[in-house]
Amino acid sequence: MSHTHVVRYLQERVLTKADLKRTPAARTVTPSWLVAVRAAQSKKATDVLVLDLSGVTSFADTFVISTGANQRQIQAIADEVGLQLKHQAGELPLSVEGYNQAEWVLADYGDMLVHIFSPKAREYYGLERLWRHGKRLEIPEE
Repeated sequence: MSHTHVVRYLQERVLTKADLKRTPAARTVTPSWLVAVRAAQSKKATDVLVLDLSGVTSFADTFVISTGANQRQIQAIADEVGLQLKHQAGELPLSVEGYNQAEWVLADYGDMLVHIFSPKAREYYGLERLWRHGKRLEIPEE
């Protein structure tokens, strides 16, 4: 009986969201929304609010809403949120919209949406009013 030998060649690996989940850093007990909140706060975001929308909408469980004073700060907040969610929670956004204009940056993490507004855009769109049936989550003190 002859044995067939299988030769396997090294394949280039593409980092996927699933690969990130296996990293030790992903074993955090901190919920993703709190990682996003802390990252936004570290860049001096104001009026940070978290809405639990589970049972209210089917497209997301959580909204993290914050305000930046100007375009550069809004982009800095968005950058830090993305960086911390990647490193601490193993999360990569499915999409990020509005980054270049920086009036309203929307980062979609599947079950969580991160909104970073300019003061004018936040008042105009009024997500807190629009999603008033969502439950406000209490942000614990650091």
